[in-house]
Amino acid sequence: MHIDPAEGHAAMDYAEHQNTYKLFTKLTLYTIVGVVVLMALLYIFVV
Repeated sequence: MHIDPAEGHAAMDYAEHQNTYKLFTKLTLYTIVGVVVLMALLYIFVV
């Protein structure tokens, strides 16, 4: 995702915004993978 700081407000910290967004997407991916692994383990051991 590319953000053009020339069009935004001068007080906005665009670098920090991009780092936060990257962290959010990583954590979302890890959560989805974790839930899939948990569901697979439940299917193997419980069902």
